[in-house]
Amino acid sequence: MKENIFKLSTAQLKEIAQDLQQKVENGLNNPSTEIQCIPTYIKPKTLGVEGQATVLDLGGTNYRAAVVSFKDGKTEIYPPNGWSKDLSIMKTKGFTAEDLYAEQASFLKDLKMPDKSPIGYCFSYPAECLPDGDAKLLRWTKGVDIPEMIDQPIGKPLKEFLNSKGEAEFTAVKVINDTVASLFAGLSDSSFDAYIGLIVGTGTNMATFIHSDKIGKLDAGLNWTGLTPINLESGNYRPLHLTAIDDQVDVASGTQNAQRFEKAVSGMYLGKIFTTLFPEDGFDEKFDAKSLTDLINKPDKHKKKHVNAARRIYKRSAKLVAASLAGLCAVMVAHDANIKKVCLTAEGSLFWSKVKSCKEYNKLVSKYLKDILAELELGDVKVKIKEIPNANMIGSAVAALS
Repeated sequence: MKENIFKLSTAQLKEIAQDLQQKVENGLNNPSTEIQCIPTYIKPKTLGVEGQATVLDLGGTNYRAAVVSFKDGKTEIYPPNGWSKDLSIMKTKGFTAEDLYAEQASFLKDLKMPDKSPIGYCFSYPAECLPDGDAKLLRWTKGVDIPEMIDQPIGKPLKEFLNSKGEAEFTAVKVINDTVASLFAGLSDSSFDAYIGLIVGTGTNMATFIHSDKIGKLDAGLNWTGLTPINLESGNYRPLHLTAIDDQVDVASGTQNAQRFEKAVSGMYLGKIFTTLFPEDGFDEKFDAKSLTDLINKPDKHKKKHVNAARRIYKRSAKLVAASLAGLCAVMVAHDANIKKVCLTAEGSLFWSKVKSCKEYNKLVSKYLKDILAELELGDVKVKIKEIPNANMIGSAVAALS
């Protein structure tokens, strides 16, 4: 493959950033938009968080549980990295809500739980947050399909199921998206003007704080004021300058025209882009982002055309993520010109992936983000990328105790 069909110029990346900026503004003011901009009705405590919460974290394939304690400015997680379980089974046909609750309750047998604690539930799927801190499932992504749960509350049924087991008593539940959890975790450093939560792993998404007077679709009857956490659901963005290969991956996905940005950048789809590019070359249908980075890391064991293509797909993903971040920064600065220092708390296996024969993903994002911000005449905005261990758990615990 001599021609690089995945090449994106800085001018094209600027166009993507500006397009996303416009669509975020549309999402803040209108329902049912491409980028939904879902408000989260939780005001996180940034200082003086005290207490203990049970945290549940349901991602694309993995499920974790832990007890998170805040005391005298220190955070403790038990067990240290959380109790974990592979929940790939939830992607199987016929898997039910009851099956999911039963799988999620299995941590009760292994962990010593507090007598009473609230639950912070990190739920990594599109959901509309409710004023009581719960959320309603909008749709499944990442290959999951449990139709009876759509348009239903997420937290309350799970809390009731867990309490019915008689092993522990949970007092309340607050449901947040994983990007919002990462966003909340970043608040531990108060030296920034603004904050972003980012996930680039199995899927991708962003979150930030938007002042309520800039969110035209907020229900006036809620009397909600101040900064509002916003889950963009940016994986559903339809970026400019995609390729015919992306179109083929979209058609084959079974969810045509949805999550186009996610299908171009996330770990679940990078392998599919690669194998669609080389349909006759015998690559396993399970070839994924890890397979892609393994190929990049072992260039001597693969054909040059495959290595070059893998690098280009990897690099384009980082460029698209940088463009989306630049577009979000443009929204934030348009709302508040005083924003100069932004904390980006990033999570996800792809974002922090390690490669040897080309620049690593997080460094690529940082480089391209700086270039695109300069093109947008926002060169004075500095974005610091932070990796916070167990950010999802810490942020979810903050939500539970806020």
